[in-house]
Amino acid sequence: MELAGKQVVVVGLARSGIAAAEFLLRRGARVVATDRRPAAELAQEAVTLSERGARLELGGHDPRTFTGADLVVVSPGVPWDLPELRAARAAGVAVMAELELGYRHIPGTVAAVTGTKGKSTTTAAIGAMLAAAGRDVRVGGNIGQAVTGLLEGATDHTVFVLEVSSFQLEGTDTFHPKVAVFLNLSADHLDRHASFEEYSAAKARIFHNQTSTDWAVFNADDAGVAARASRTRARLVPFTTAPASLGESDSAFFNAGHACLRLNGHVENLFPISSVRLPGSHLLLDLLAAATAARLLGAPTEDIARAVGKFHGVEHVLERVAEIAGVAFFNDSKATNVDAARKSLEAFDRPVVAIIGGRYKGGDFADLREPLARHGRSVMAIGEARQRVAEALAAVVPVVLCDTLREAVERGFDAAAPQGVVLLAPACSSFDMFQDYADRGRAFKREVRALAERKGKG
Repeated sequence: MELAGKQVVVVGLARSGIAAAEFLLRRGARVVATDRRPAAELAQEAVTLSERGARLELGGHDPRTFTGADLVVVSPGVPWDLPELRAARAAGVAVMAELELGYRHIPGTVAAVTGTKGKSTTTAAIGAMLAAAGRDVRVGGNIGQAVTGLLEGATDHTVFVLEVSSFQLEGTDTFHPKVAVFLNLSADHLDRHASFEEYSAAKARIFHNQTSTDWAVFNADDAGVAARASRTRARLVPFTTAPASLGESDSAFFNAGHACLRLNGHVENLFPISSVRLPGSHLLLDLLAAATAARLLGAPTEDIARAVGKFHGVEHVLERVAEIAGVAFFNDSKATNVDAARKSLEAFDRPVVAIIGGRYKGGDFADLREPLARHGRSVMAIGEARQRVAEALAAVVPVVLCDTLREAVERGFDAAAPQGVVLLAPACSSFDMFQDYADRGRAFKREVRALAERKGKG
């Protein structure tokens, strides 16, 4: 894909947009970087793109810039139906996601992971397993670095392990992973997608260009995922908690204390369950999917098992933060939808005080009643959705409306004592109070550490 001299518009100047603009500038493109936000609300790296040769259009979009371009590259946070993008497509301008731009310049092998919950854990685990096998591996996409920021120095032997979201996949055309992993599917991002069907179809684009020489690793226990996977041309490898239902076909499952993979009738152990250091049965299933993908990419089983034994998960995913006077604090800020929060609650058998709320983006908070009824002690409701949270859950556990995260942490500690858990599992996006889920997670950890210091001095 020739970029030198081309007029390329990059829309959205967060992490992916900045990486795309920098990549395009290195390739000799004439870059216009645009964002609806003013310079004061952008990262310094975005504003200084002008020093590297980009022309900035901030505080709004000029439709003429879009329709006069040779190519428009879209960041994941920008709606695909933005009027300026529709105008560009109508004018015959190529419009693609940053993921698609990066993929078209990848020299090596691609593995991609999607799903509603568990993408980051699974992606990071595949990377750790391949690294343990001595492979040149680059991990990124929706986690860590954007794809266009991973390309420098890569060779035909490099393996790219990419977390891919519905926002990224909806803007792809040629994206073609050798191994595609589809973890699960539940209602999410319905503030962006017009319907669950549209969201599901965007996720399923991970399989769109696969052929019979590729692999599709999918959750056979999730009917929606299984239905989407059945339409791919790739070779299917379902993973399941009920192996009897799959007979002797290719599959990944648990048996006799091990994660196992059956291919062509041969079964091998991938890792012992006893070596897993992560809480929650759903994270164990993520590791099974990761180990399956790593094995299909050529990682020896002994390296997979060694990596699992050293893998402590990723930041903001059931991350243990501290224990204060017998109360444990866990950060699951990445639990941005109701189903993810439910699985997070189910990971504990101790009394749980859950911090829930933020900007509502779909789903039914009432789905949290069952796990809260089993071992929930109370809920600290935060953010724009706190009243909605209270209305859905107050019949099951006490709900306290909190104005700040600090208040939620402090009151959560009092409610969880003794020997309970304070769990940040918001079931909402973070954009009402924070820059993103990571900003929210870091803020939670700061408040917990501040509380620990106050209690220590007391």
